[in-house]
Amino acid sequence: MNHDVYIALGSNIGDRYDHLKTAIHLLDQHERISVEKQSSIYETEPVGYVNQQAFLNMVIYVKTDLSPRELLDVTQAIETRCGRKRDIRWGPRTIDLDILLFDQENMVMETLSIPHPRMWERAFVMIPLMELQPMLKAPHSDKSLEEIYKALPDKEGVRKWNPGIVEEEFEPIASLKAIHKKNLQDR
Repeated sequence: MNHDVYIALGSNIGDRYDHLKTAIHLLDQHERISVEKQSSIYETEPVGYVNQQAFLNMVIYVKTDLSPRELLDVTQAIETRCGRKRDIRWGPRTIDLDILLFDQENMVMETLSIPHPRMWERAFVMIPLMELQPMLKAPHSDKSLEEIYKALPDKEGVRKWNPGIVEEEFEPIASLKAIHKKNLQDR
């Protein structure tokens, strides 16, 4: 499996955690995909259409020998299998799987753009992505994820999720230092 791919996952309907687990399991069960690493889970307020529940978000790193188009077909089939409906743009969903990065390529197809066109604007994507790969640079750019992250306005709306505590006790991820500190502790 020769392609390095980062995929964002999000859920805000039903058992959000179970939808994330199921999607990861289905990806890993595919004969041409191997889930190598996953970020922590973060809870975030919705973006775009805000009249909905908070999301659980995370990023996974996979290896695959699928093409970008084939991988998109797999992710969309998993979304459908998990009950995803596409009624409202940025609306509630059981599961959302977005291909963020595919190797270090830039590509635009009719139904897929890589890198994901809005990932650089979204702390709920950048924070878990940096947790997995803090030294990663944006494809064909001299900007690091850290530089992009520092310019984001909505970092405070991203909280590490812990199912054993109530929402008021969550602490916002306010600085990149917290992510780097955790990465160092995990080594």
